[in-house]
Amino acid sequence: MAVEIPPLVSPARIRRREGLLGECLAEFLGMFVLVSFGCGVAAMAVAALPGSGRTAGATTSFVGAGDWVMPVLGWGLAVTFGVYVAGGVSGAHLNPAVTLAFAVRRRFSWAKVVPYMFAQLVGAFAGGVLVYAVYHDAISALDQAMKGPKTDGHTLASFSIFGTVPAPYFHGSMWGPLVDQIVGAAFMLIFIMAVIDLRNPAVRVYLGPVVIGLAVAAIGLSFGANAGYAINPARDLGPRLFAWAMGWGQLALPGSQPGAFSDYFWVPIVGPLVGGVIGVLVYDLFIGDVLYIRTRMAKPPEVGCTRPVTTTPDKSALTPRG
Repeated sequence: MAVEIPPLVSPARIRRREGLLGECLAEFLGMFVLVSFGCGVAAMAVAALPGSGRTAGATTSFVGAGDWVMPVLGWGLAVTFGVYVAGGVSGAHLNPAVTLAFAVRRRFSWAKVVPYMFAQLVGAFAGGVLVYAVYHDAISALDQAMKGPKTDGHTLASFSIFGTVPAPYFHGSMWGPLVDQIVGAAFMLIFIMAVIDLRNPAVRVYLGPVVIGLAVAAIGLSFGANAGYAINPARDLGPRLFAWAMGWGQLALPGSQPGAFSDYFWVPIVGPLVGGVIGVLVYDLFIGDVLYIRTRMAKPPEVGCTRPVTTTPDKSALTPRG
């Protein structure tokens, strides 16, 4: 039986949060959870596990593919629990690309776009602060143990806990990473739309965040290595701003390492925003429009779909014979 829990503050003050303010606070907290656990798993894989003596060396986490599986699964779970936290109040966009795509095609109010994005950015920044506070010693030990180029004592490896960077095989070109971010974000919106579209074979409400988290993990496993798997402007820019403030300098902003890449910070911002809009348009063109016309025509789904079909039973078929 449900138990009504009294609020912590007076009802008069709560009423101030019933609209946009409450939604933005939910986006902030959901994004804080997402980045805390996402960047937290990156800190575990890159700095804490190697530095704790639980791996082969002070700068070695796993071997081969295991280096990537742990953060990908961690980010998938981070998205899952972030959506669970914020979903009931704001719908849990937790991504400016999702907010923009919903405004373009899902009648989400344009007046809410900037406040939502700002709340997401601040929540991501706060998540980066928490991860640094918890793993400061491990990050410092990693930077001391690492050899190679350093910026104010910090390394690219430690920065990768907070922000994304392009793979070396792009040789500094931005086009490959930009396409990667567009593709990843487009798939993300296609999967999100497939999950939340009630005209489609329905995922039960309480399983929606799990499926979305698995979708994010799938994107990371298939399209993650090229550009660090941001697919979320706030997820990348928020912690990046914090890293810049804490001394990572040009590695964070403008996102440059001499001889490797320059001015990279805009790629994980522009790419996901473009990809998100493309994704929602592709979903509607290939799936949403068909579901719309079938709904208008009251046409039942194809065989194998799990949506319940409301029909009038043939009573004669239910009458015993003989």
